Amino acid sequence: MSRTALITDIHANRQAFDAVLEHASQQGVDRYAFLGDFIGYGADPAWVLQRVQALCAKGAIAVQGNHDRAVAQGPMPHMTSDARHMVEWTRAQLSPEDIAWLKALPLTRRVEDCFFAHANAFAPEQFAYIHGRLDAVRSLQASPCTYSFFGHMHEPRLYHLSSTGKAGDFTPEPGTEIPLLPHRRWLAIAGSCGQPRDGNPAACYAVFDSDQQVLSFQRVPYDVDTAAQCLTAAQGLNPELAQRLATRLQGGQ
Repeated sequence: MSRTALITDIHANRQAFDAVLEHASQQGVDRYAFLGDFIGYGADPAWVLQRVQALCAKGAIAVQGNHDRAVAQGPMPHMTSDARHMVEWTRAQLSPEDIAWLKALPLTRRVEDCFFAHANAFAPEQFAYIHGRLDAVRSLQASPCTYSFFGHMHEPRLYHLSSTGKAGDFTPEPGTEIPLLPHRRWLAIAGSCGQPRDGNPAACYAVFDSDQQVLSFQRVPYDVDTAAQCLTAAQGLNPELAQRLATRLQGGQ
């Protein structure tokens, strides 16, 4: 493994995903790792899955997110009416083969000294969030690898744990290469490609160079207006999803 693009929480946002793939190609990545939640919220689930599946056929890594599991299994009883409707709408856009592919996705992957999951390492099947340093340390201690990569939180963050048990964290600056010192264990949350929630409207992903042991978080502007228009035009979707996308891009919850 050399330069790996870490892409997560695409959420069926075709415009954001297309922009990130183009940017990653320009960065010279030679592998992709998709950290779950390919679908949900966005208007183009089938298109996104086709692109991901094509890259997986060439060796990309992919794990299952909570939205992927919900669509694969069908609406769950505890879901709100809006969430159930989104799941049902998304399932109707996908082929049986797409749904089977989502269902078969693993919760975790390990490649060399890298661990990949959607939410955490301590209970990946429960999709618990890493809200801060305590959750991160718990996940770092549960991970079998030096480097752990997750999504789920929709905000980029980097945590580390020293051999003496001292933990630290910080919000990375886009485009800055961060040396991952070998005497520490590292946990990176790669942000969100299709639903950023940190006040920056640009799509977010990260690039890990395992040869140089550096990580960089990237921000990629994309056509947010077209993504919102696609949501508005999609038959059967709540028009408020377009406004929710814009609100969340401005830092809403």
